[in-house]
Amino acid sequence: MELEVLADADAVAARGAAVIAADARAAVAARGRFTLAVSGGRTPCVMLRLLAREDVPWAGVHLLQVDERVAPAGDVDRNLTHLGESLLDRVPLRPEQIHAMPVEFPDLRIATVRYAATLAAVAGSPPVLDLVHLGLGPDGHTASLVPDDPVLDIAGADVAVTGVYQGRLRMTLTYPALDRARRILWLVTGGEKAAMLARLRKRDPGIPAGRVRQDAAVVLADRAATGA
Repeated sequence: MELEVLADADAVAARGAAVIAADARAAVAARGRFTLAVSGGRTPCVMLRLLAREDVPWAGVHLLQVDERVAPAGDVDRNLTHLGESLLDRVPLRPEQIHAMPVEFPDLRIATVRYAATLAAVAGSPPVLDLVHLGLGPDGHTASLVPDDPVLDIAGADVAVTGVYQGRLRMTLTYPALDRARRILWLVTGGEKAAMLARLRKRDPGIPAGRVRQDAAVVLADRAATGA
């Protein structure tokens, strides 16, 4: 795991945008396609707004979700709502390049199968995403892999539905899908994350984030998150 410490959350967001843009250019040049899966959060929204200003070969980009809350379209709880405001309204992505998790589908089990098929269609079988963006919660969760949820033990599926967490069921990529990514980009900001960042760096399996593969990981953290 590579750690890069920056001054503050805005610097983390800017650096994250630059990393994604560089990876997009390289992937499209090498393979004709860049598959990007993003999580929610305040700093990531800033990062995505900045990404819209970067030199990105958007015609070759496929955008996916790491996780999503089960809520109606347009709900403020939905990551997709904020993704639209921060990125999708600002860049020339066609509808067929945007792959939202189907959390409005009435049968969530079938919905996970459908999203797994979407992953395979855009990233191969088994799917290998070019870049997965992750955050780190104060309780050590990442994506919607939360403490004590049964999805932590899923090894045979790339997409699953969690139990209720912070008032919502959620759909999430599982460890197998995350661990195949060519790059995992962590954004970690704020002093309340310092203890969990330390545990993440130690690969502590006692927190969900600590179980994510680390050899392809880059952590962008502000000074507060490192305890500095």
